[in-house]
Amino acid sequence: MCIMQDIVVLTTLKMAKRHAYEAQFKLKAISYAEEHGNRAAAREFKINESMVRKWRKLENKLRQVKKTQLSFRGHKARWPELEERLERWIIEQRASGRSVSTVTIRLKAVSLAEEMNIEHFQGGPSWCFRFMKRCHFSIRTRTTIAQQLPADYKEKLAIFRSYCSKHIGDKNIQPSHITNMDEVPLTFDIPVSHTVEKKGTSTVAIRTTGYEKSSFTVVLGCHANGQKLPPMVIFKRKTLPKEKFPAEIIIKANEKGWMDEEMMKEWLREVYVRRPGGFFHASPSLLICDSMRAHLTADVKKLVKQMNCELAVIPGGLTKELQPLDIGVNRPFKVRLRAAWERWMTGGDHSFTKSGRQRRASYATICQWIVDAWANMSAGTVVRAFAKAGIISEEPHGTESDSDGEDSEPGMFDGDLAQLFNSDTEDEDFDGFN
Repeated sequence: MCIMQDIVVLTTLKMAKRHAYEAQFKLKAISYAEEHGNRAAAREFKINESMVRKWRKLENKLRQVKKTQLSFRGHKARWPELEERLERWIIEQRASGRSVSTVTIRLKAVSLAEEMNIEHFQGGPSWCFRFMKRCHFSIRTRTTIAQQLPADYKEKLAIFRSYCSKHIGDKNIQPSHITNMDEVPLTFDIPVSHTVEKKGTSTVAIRTTGYEKSSFTVVLGCHANGQKLPPMVIFKRKTLPKEKFPAEIIIKANEKGWMDEEMMKEWLREVYVRRPGGFFHASPSLLICDSMRAHLTADVKKLVKQMNCELAVIPGGLTKELQPLDIGVNRPFKVRLRAAWERWMTGGDHSFTKSGRQRRASYATICQWIVDAWANMSAGTVVRAFAKAGIISEEPHGTESDSDGEDSEPGMFDGDLAQLFNSDTEDEDFDGFN
């Protein structure tokens, strides 16, 4: 009797190892397939024909990523239709030569979300950069040269701070009478040096309105207690513009559009006099300014003395260390101006010359931007700048600041839009309205 035994042979099947291929390898396979066909490419590169077909469908994306990228992993869009419309809008803006920042993207995204009745969409910075990554956008920027400090800068810092401290202590000068003033040069039309653009684009053009040489100056002043003086604007004109300006700003004009001795004296008489008790010059004061020639003439010094004020002149090359406005105020102020300009530029309500050139914003419109931007600078930001400069020993507790980490740009617009202004554009100085 034959006993038949069933022998079961268990064969362990090894799973084929998955290979990850770099984008440059896939593009080589695509090029080969275009010339010889998908099957030939599969044999040549020892891959499945289905992979070749798949890669050919992704050719455009593969050409826009790094050569070493292995796959298109990452979070999928939660609101694909919104992002598709937003991507088309960005491409349209760039095709017209307009600059696009992350602030503009987030504003537009919130507007689209409201239009599409999408709830709980915040359009925060993290979403914005994930969106840019999904759509292969990047920020194109320039390099800047920082101000070089003098060799003996530490000694000069100590001397200046000691000088200020001595006068503040000897005359018991209150924070409301410690003032810093500075000129901010601006132009009507200087293209921003960076914009969001598709990766791999060889030419990045930005449209302007053609007023690159039209310049003017904004004179800002603030006190160590956080209060601010009205801004003064000096336009490059022989006469004052015949427009209706906001009441909260002082309008001046001269042939250079810049601070000179006469403008400095007018600032002292019309702006500086508005400090607390400034009309009667009852309280001793300290005015901090840089070493610009217009600040230091004999007539200016005489007028400053008559106002019961001591002049503290910052040594050359040290404004970024000792000037409160330069340290923590001018930058967020310019950010607000840029945000206002971007909203105006992308709004679509513009007039054009007969030759088709877009007209710049009016004097009154720009002055309103300045008033709004300056009004929305918080007292905490100003106080903090004086503390960083070493003019006051410490900032009061509980002061609200809008420049923490220099990422925050609140206050220019009401409601939830105020939360959107965490811009990538603050890493660079803003010198104009384009």
